[in-house]
Amino acid sequence: MEDNKHADEHKFFEGPQKRTAEGAFMFKVGLEFIKGYRTFHFLGPCATVFGSARFKEDHIYYKQAREIGKRLAELGFVVMTGGGPGIMEAANRGAKEGGGVSVGCNIVLPSEQKPNPYLDHWVGIKYFFVRKVLLTKYSCAFVVMPGGYGTLDEFLEAVTLMQTNKMRRFPVVLVGKEFHKELYAHLQSLIIQGTISKGDIELFLFTDSIDETIKHIADNSIDKVLQHPKHKPRWWLGEKRLRKD
Repeated sequence: MEDNKHADEHKFFEGPQKRTAEGAFMFKVGLEFIKGYRTFHFLGPCATVFGSARFKEDHIYYKQAREIGKRLAELGFVVMTGGGPGIMEAANRGAKEGGGVSVGCNIVLPSEQKPNPYLDHWVGIKYFFVRKVLLTKYSCAFVVMPGGYGTLDEFLEAVTLMQTNKMRRFPVVLVGKEFHKELYAHLQSLIIQGTISKGDIELFLFTDSIDETIKHIADNSIDKVLQHPKHKPRWWLGEKRLRKD
């Protein structure tokens, strides 16, 4: 049986539709972008942490993400995640413990993924591609923890955008050498096969070290934090500053 919450997406991916249906879908997409812009525009520079929703708080990856979130907040970043449980919760939790701002860009799914309790601000987005754009647009750094299909999708899209010069280079860290060893070996095989260049493997840092993660981000993006433009809210548009000063 078709999931009614996602019926318009199912129909969209089935090929050309009536012009009115295509126009209505584009209007909904535009509204989703506007909702994200209004939520995140006044946050300041963000560092986004990706990872599985399935790890519990006693898991080593949860503990690592919590510490990374804390130290990113101490650097001056707003810590952004997908807003759900697991690694996302851990990073948001760490950000709060580090005295920083914690935000989430949650995805609306049939399983009803709920925002975690450590968010200062969050928005629920219906469409995955809108969510990915928002997570990228407002980030000065990506930390990719162990995860599933969604985490890999976000990681590979980021390095693809940098590889093709569609986006300026910014620090991306792939954390978890044991977990990601087959992925890293596969990426190295792409160099041997000639489908990517040798320099493309340097678009991200591969590490187990939290210290190395934080240093890489600080060395390659801290100027963006210091120079980030401070947009002024317009009260007559119902806007307000969300970031703690």
